[in-house]
Amino acid sequence: MNIETADRLKQLPPYLFAKIDQMKQEVKAKGIDILDFGVGDPDLPTPNFIVEALKEGLTHKDYHRYSSYSGATTLKETIAQWFIKRFNVQLNPQTEIIVLIGSKEGIAHMPLAMINPGEKVLYTTPGYPVYKVATQFAGGIPVPIPLTAENQFLPNLSGIKDHGKLFFFNYPNNPTSATASLSFFEEVTNWAKKQETLLCHDAAYSEIYFGKDPSPSILQIPEAKDISIEFHSLSKTFNMTGWRVGFAVGNAKLIEALGKIKTNVDSGQFLAIQHAASIALQKGDFFIQEQQSTFLKRRNLLVSGLHSIGLEVFPSDSTFYVWTKVPNPYSSIEFSTTLLNKLGIVTTPGVGFGDAGEGYIRFSLTVPEEQTLKALNKLKHFSL
Repeated sequence: MNIETADRLKQLPPYLFAKIDQMKQEVKAKGIDILDFGVGDPDLPTPNFIVEALKEGLTHKDYHRYSSYSGATTLKETIAQWFIKRFNVQLNPQTEIIVLIGSKEGIAHMPLAMINPGEKVLYTTPGYPVYKVATQFAGGIPVPIPLTAENQFLPNLSGIKDHGKLFFFNYPNNPTSATASLSFFEEVTNWAKKQETLLCHDAAYSEIYFGKDPSPSILQIPEAKDISIEFHSLSKTFNMTGWRVGFAVGNAKLIEALGKIKTNVDSGQFLAIQHAASIALQKGDFFIQEQQSTFLKRRNLLVSGLHSIGLEVFPSDSTFYVWTKVPNPYSSIEFSTTLLNKLGIVTTPGVGFGDAGEGYIRFSLTVPEEQTLKALNKLKHFSL
């Protein structure tokens, strides 16, 4: 019997990070030390107060049963309180908040909830690959909206010709590290209302910022709640990537639609993890400040070193990524591959985040400072 996979799997491009992992192993086999600035996975552990909260949660026998698909009431109430404190935005815990098994899960399921076959979904590129893939899985037509350095890696809304039912965008931005202001969120809200487009804002990096002004939420624009859903994650904020816990907030109808998908494909996040997530949001302000300080030191070290050897870096005060221009005559894949094969330095080629990422590579600040110094020393003695 010939086993044929679904056609939707044939639409998938090769997963970039899997290819990079394969190349890393080949370079390791040659005896070259690997300095990995590739995947954005924090190297530091989850803080102990969250781990202890998980241990406490494990002792509650009721936490070993099925969770509500929309999340534990306690966590949703904590999210509502955190949103008031952090963004001065009020949310109804029962209708405007849903707990996710990581924000990736919610983003991936959103097109299934809202898109009919043949409908268009706009998404910014370079960007998180899930926006495009999730649209394709739902039978939608993904329409890339390029981000350029000339526009500070913000979408040129007046230049968008296609009408999309949804628009996925992400600030602070992965991979460019660009930020968006409240004035931009107001602009995109007004634009979307005229276009009758629903906004899906990925705010996974909202708590990794270094300037005086905290990263805003689109829900700080009062009219945005009519047409918006915003995705948040504890992964990068609290070094909890493996815990798979996040949440979505916003328009009640969008939250309800996403919840209907979840009732049919998962049974909710483990309640002990939800308990720990609630403690993280209640008591984690001190750790967020420590995290910001750590990544700021790492960013300053890497950026100054890259500048000293003649590489151009996009200036940013957010995320733990450094978006770096590729020197001539390299393509992004050629330069990233050269750094890996010659120096053992792992970066991510910008084209892996979409065609608009060509000409750049991404460094993640998820390595200790001593490894950054080793990488900079290698680069200093390498002819670009």
